[in-house]
Amino acid sequence: MRRSLMLAGLVVLLFPGLALAQAPAGGPAGSWVGPFGVLVSGLAMAFAAGLCALGQGRAIAAAVEAMARQPGAAARIQTAMIIGLALIESLAIYVLVVAMILLFVQPITG
Repeated sequence: MRRSLMLAGLVVLLFPGLALAQAPAGGPAGSWVGPFGVLVSGLAMAFAAGLCALGQGRAIAAAVEAMARQPGAAARIQTAMIIGLALIESLAIYVLVVAMILLFVQPITG
């Protein structure tokens, strides 16, 4: 792993012109950014929604189990569960914001 990182760093240092290369005059700069932006934003939203659903399901199951074991502490458990669900849902909202940025912000062209 360390050897791969060192090789990648060496390549970047030896060939900086590849990173700074300009697009050919005939085509638009960043023509692949649009399609890949759509794919990445869709996949990211799908993963975030799926993982948030799994996390919320586990949190609710654990809270219901805890309430069944200690009915007297149900109010405190429910409050902690709702706060936890809000924090889990914020992950999906952050991914949605990044997906919207990828979809609607156009790359800067020469």
